[in-house]
Amino acid sequence: MADLKIRAGATRSPQRGGGHSAALSLVTLLSALLTCPVRCAESDKPSNIIVVLVDDQDVQIGGMTPMKKAKAYIGDEGATFVNSFTVTPLCCPSRSSILTGRYPHNHEVRNNSLNGNCSSLQWQKGPEAEAFPTYLNKLKYQTFFSGKYLNQYGSKAAGSVGHIPPGWDQWHALVGNSQYYNYTLSVNGKEEKHGDSYEDDYLTDLILNRSLHFLDDRSPQHPFFLMLSPPACHSPWTAAPQYQKEFKDVQAPRDGSFNKPGKDKHWLLRQPPNPMPNSSVTFLDNAYRKRWQTLLSVDDMVEKLVKKLDSIKELNNTYIFYTSDNGYHTGQFSLPIDKRQLYEFDIRIPLMVRGPGIKPKQVLQAPVLNIDLAPTILDIAGVNLSSVNVDGQSFLAQMAPSLRNGTARPYFLVEYTGEGQPTSDPTCPKLGPGVSQCFPDCVCEDAYNNTYACVRTLDSKMNMQYCEFADSESFVEVYNLTSDPHQLENIVKKVDPSILQIMNQRLIKLQSCVSDSCRDYKQN
Repeated sequence: MADLKIRAGATRSPQRGGGHSAALSLVTLLSALLTCPVRCAESDKPSNIIVVLVDDQDVQIGGMTPMKKAKAYIGDEGATFVNSFTVTPLCCPSRSSILTGRYPHNHEVRNNSLNGNCSSLQWQKGPEAEAFPTYLNKLKYQTFFSGKYLNQYGSKAAGSVGHIPPGWDQWHALVGNSQYYNYTLSVNGKEEKHGDSYEDDYLTDLILNRSLHFLDDRSPQHPFFLMLSPPACHSPWTAAPQYQKEFKDVQAPRDGSFNKPGKDKHWLLRQPPNPMPNSSVTFLDNAYRKRWQTLLSVDDMVEKLVKKLDSIKELNNTYIFYTSDNGYHTGQFSLPIDKRQLYEFDIRIPLMVRGPGIKPKQVLQAPVLNIDLAPTILDIAGVNLSSVNVDGQSFLAQMAPSLRNGTARPYFLVEYTGEGQPTSDPTCPKLGPGVSQCFPDCVCEDAYNNTYACVRTLDSKMNMQYCEFADSESFVEVYNLTSDPHQLENIVKKVDPSILQIMNQRLIKLQSCVSDSCRDYKQN
């Protein structure tokens, strides 16, 4: 019990005053019991935790179809969350939210650029220093990271490869954005260059192999935390050699909003030609197949990881999370390929979890956000969440009600700050400056004024999305997801004004929320 008291107390503020040591000891003991990590019901050792964070994997357009092993080893053995969302549909701000448990307006990472605070010195001095791995490290977790971290990580202006974020014992981070070959790693602060040999360099496999070595070399006396972040299924979609001929007859799904015009939507969605030219359809079909091919190596990773945990007798005391940073689209509303948009295909993400206390084959409806990962992980580790500055909430109670009590949120915030170029894109001069991510047929996937904030309401009474754009039109989009799951009709002019007023008030409140106030749903 002494060990339990020390660990739980390590995350609490020092007690003040004197002369009441017996009372304080009792308070400390009760606090330890109340914040007891999941190990209390299982064993004397804290539970281990593993996060597999993939890149750009959707759920709305079939992105989980190739993941047969992952679904068998994680989903079937635990919980699958069918209403899991990112609070911002882009890599760097989403990953920053995962690490901190905060909405973008609180960690201030707005996009994938250094100017947007992606891995910037401001990020490093502030939110990164308070990210959840720092808490695990204080609790003597053995921590390991491998793969893509943040898009600007390792650049000269972000401290180069010598910068190791606090909290990590073993650090094998990719410099820059996702690659499969010909990349550079920071290996515990030292530069390590890789070529194009499948056996030595294929990044997804390298991440797996190094994690297995870490497990072999760990100290059995202390728990471990691993975060594995493979490049799949991000471009350039380079599959392992053995998988490059898979799914040859697969094409992007043609249902829902595929190849539909973006009428009544923000101007960016109204500019793609409709129907899409055959060249665009051929391109996105090829991208769709290749994305699936790259994911097969991630599927192998999950299988080998689970088998390794079983062989070292740690499987029954390990939580495994499988998720993505954002969703994706291939042809929805005639946009070829990307993320960044407010629609379900870009903001819904996969989430499966297995571990102690989680009953198998659960399909859970409660809305869960990527900002909930940090508090959930810290909850499992035994951290007193009242001492942590997070906007999200633990979902341990949703998947393991025998271990925790909790309630589901009725609504939440999705926010994004658009990126643009100060000069006209040469492939699309007619749109002028301020756009980015443009394709040769003059379809641009982003712009400065593709900046929006949404309230996504999802409970037993309402399934609705309300979004406001920061542009010259003050454009608003509203969708009833019950009657219109593909968001084909913007009903802003048809909705009862009183509902719009409630949504607007919720949005104003959420856009300025901090920590506890982000979880206050008593009003509106």
